[in-house]
Amino acid sequence: MKQVFGVWMLCVLLGSAVLAHAELPDFTRLAKDSGSAVVNISTERTGSAGGPEAFFGGMLRDMPPNIDKFFEQFGKNFAPQQQRKQRSLGSGFLISADGYIVTNNHVVEGADIIRVNLQGATGKNDSIEAKLVGADAETDIALLKVSVKKDLPFLKFGDSDALQVGEWLLAIGNPFGLDHTVTAGILSAKGRNIQSGAFDNFLQTDASINPGNSGGPLLNMKGEVVGINTAIIASGQGIGFAIPSTMAKDITDQIKSGKKVSRGWLGVTIGDLDENGAKALGLTQKSGALIADVVAGDPADKAGVQAGDIVLSVQGKPMEDSAALLRAIAALSPGSKAQLVVWRDGARKEISVTLGERKTAGQSQGTEQEKGHADTPLGIAVRPLSGEERQRMNIDKSKGLLIVKVERGKPAAEAELMEGDIILTANMKPVNTVEGLAAIVKNEGQKRGALMLQIMRHGETGFKTVMLGK
Repeated sequence: MKQVFGVWMLCVLLGSAVLAHAELPDFTRLAKDSGSAVVNISTERTGSAGGPEAFFGGMLRDMPPNIDKFFEQFGKNFAPQQQRKQRSLGSGFLISADGYIVTNNHVVEGADIIRVNLQGATGKNDSIEAKLVGADAETDIALLKVSVKKDLPFLKFGDSDALQVGEWLLAIGNPFGLDHTVTAGILSAKGRNIQSGAFDNFLQTDASINPGNSGGPLLNMKGEVVGINTAIIASGQGIGFAIPSTMAKDITDQIKSGKKVSRGWLGVTIGDLDENGAKALGLTQKSGALIADVVAGDPADKAGVQAGDIVLSVQGKPMEDSAALLRAIAALSPGSKAQLVVWRDGARKEISVTLGERKTAGQSQGTEQEKGHADTPLGIAVRPLSGEERQRMNIDKSKGLLIVKVERGKPAAEAELMEGDIILTANMKPVNTVEGLAAIVKNEGQKRGALMLQIMRHGETGFKTVMLGK
């Protein structure tokens, strides 16, 4: 009897093992079929070099924290500023046989030369130069074009909205310069906001994503691109984020057609509704976006939207929070009608709004780059706001400098300032000219070793302290 029971248990265990093995996906065919459409991207740009880097090079990377500031001061006495080539690596993927390539904007931004390796498509291993067709900084998407005398393999976009948490996914890219690396995992979550921009709506995956994967595809088991691998959390492991394909396809289609990227505009200040606020207004749940203010003369004002309204849905789609409202309106075309359902005075009310065009400060459209004057101590380039920008964002004439560039490794970057931020005051003094900001930086910031800036970002105002050192 014991022998029979032992044989039976062995069969059960073996059967379970076989069943478990059979349920695991096989990625070999997917990797083979899709890999040839994935490209490696390398860029070159000219930048300034001097100080410690010119003398000590890579040794600084192994030094204790903050020791580099000593070498920076030391190096200034010996090393003139030099121009040198800066190189970076990333990934991308072909979306058409005639050579259109999608990648991240941050992979190619500011590059003088962009080269791609088409994995033997040219008949040799050398990379070929690509042209930047256009880019959208707000969603971190760029479109490139290469010209070769043959049809190229390409990938198709899938429907990221149809993805279910737990689905198997495959990432292909160029992590740490290791070309065509394949990693697999599952969809961990949808709709993640990692505070990287106005339209955060990332897919989260546990497929291994590392520096160099940026711009590469995240594929479903059908071989469709459901995301563009874009971001990681430096302090985390096994967590990566991808731009959803539904967003990416819309942006790339606009760029490819020669249009500038355009988005709908309501003209409101929005916030999230908490549980107590929902209760006070008679709502059974806290979902919805709170209209905190309405800009006079803008589309929402003309349509009758009021401060205190709670937007429950747009085009019939429920709005979970303010971020969902921002994405929903931006996804609609300027001039189109947005059908809103709002909660007002304890009842639902339908409002039709003819949308304006969102003109986000600092947004890159096509290949045109906004020019600004450099501020060396802070590590930013800024320009005054136009009259139209002031009126649209309701900013007083005495204030307003748009940050159009933030240099990596400089004080402004360390203070987490971003391109598109608007400087309203410096040390509580209004600033609206480059010269005015420079004077405060010189007379107060550098003497005190710190500068407090009042910043407007996506309609919200706050303060950032930039450490300059004495």
